[in-house]
Amino acid sequence: MHTGTERAYSTEVNRAKPDLTAATLGLVYYATVPPLPRPVRKVGAPLAAIVAMGTVAGLILILLTAVSPAGALLGFCLSTVAMAGVLLCYLWLDRWEPEPPRLLVMAFLWGASVAVLLSVIFEHVIHKAISGAGQEPGFTTMAIVAPVVEEAAKGLFLVMMMTGRRRNELNTLTDCLVYAGFTAVGFAWLENIFYIAGGENLPTSLATAAMRLVIGPFAHPLFTTMTAIGVYFALKQRSAGAKAGALLLGYLAAVLMHALWNGSALMGSKTYLGVYVVWMMPVFALAITLAVMSRRRESRIIAGKLPAMISTGLMTPAEATWVSSLPGRKSAVRAARQFGGRPAASSVKRFITQVVELAYVRDRIDRGFGDERVFALQNEEVHDVMAARAAAAPALHRLNGFPVNPYNAARP
Repeated sequence: MHTGTERAYSTEVNRAKPDLTAATLGLVYYATVPPLPRPVRKVGAPLAAIVAMGTVAGLILILLTAVSPAGALLGFCLSTVAMAGVLLCYLWLDRWEPEPPRLLVMAFLWGASVAVLLSVIFEHVIHKAISGAGQEPGFTTMAIVAPVVEEAAKGLFLVMMMTGRRRNELNTLTDCLVYAGFTAVGFAWLENIFYIAGGENLPTSLATAAMRLVIGPFAHPLFTTMTAIGVYFALKQRSAGAKAGALLLGYLAAVLMHALWNGSALMGSKTYLGVYVVWMMPVFALAITLAVMSRRRESRIIAGKLPAMISTGLMTPAEATWVSSLPGRKSAVRAARQFGGRPAASSVKRFITQVVELAYVRDRIDRGFGDERVFALQNEEVHDVMAARAAAAPALHRLNGFPVNPYNAARP
């Protein structure tokens, strides 16, 4: 007897059968539809490319505002190294369902360009309205206005991700955290360069670098994490009012965290260190715990959806064993590369990606969020799994334990 989920998969497979032919070999089903032109969603967005795309905006601001050229160069080098380390942490977190590189690049660029530009403009206008022209920014501007404006500018990217087809990328809390992290890292990268370059001399720039890059490299990502949590809970709500409420609460939490950080820095080193130890570090530890728990939940979601795919012929039990494990995926890709080269490894990676995408769409339906668009998306994902299976058929044949190597069979 089939479960409801299995029947749903079976329905999608049967609907696709007029366009498919299937060859049965042991327990393996090979769909022979041509691969769809849809790009493979994989991580691997090189940090060098991400940083290079934000360099232009950063250099312009640095050249226009830097007091010390040596400080500007120092800020660029140190901020790039520190923020690259933070990005690596987010890429590690994003391994179960890697986000599309183009969107990760967009998130970083939003933080390093649009968010910074919006913050500079609105903070200047509000400061001028409050304090008058020619006055240096005071406590109100730094501890209240800046957090309100900057968290809104960064969070706007996450709100945009909730619209259109981009919504399909926000499947779990981990996804929200990753996009928030990349946006915040882009913002922090440019802001750090700006402050370090503003030092009157090299010792001042080094002191600023130590304060911002050693003590608080995760500060901006931690603030925007609050917004990401709000976005995640907003996606789980059905009414517009509940969605808006979740977004507002997440945003206000981000503003509060940011205001405490900026305000304590203006009140002296003792206050700053006290807030850092008593408040920021525990919240940071809690955020890490939440991220790790969300990452583990991703693995459980994927593992829970594989049995229905097995029963409908979308994959085999042997394939499910390595798709449901990160070490298993690496071993499968490595084995495919050994006997089929890069094309075989790439085809297996794409098959894994499409299976994971289908698992998350099915999870949305099983949680009661399946509307017409989501069911249409499921049809598309089922077809993509079949197409990816067709492209990876020789490699999957070998990985399923059959002795013939199709890649070598045609060779003289």
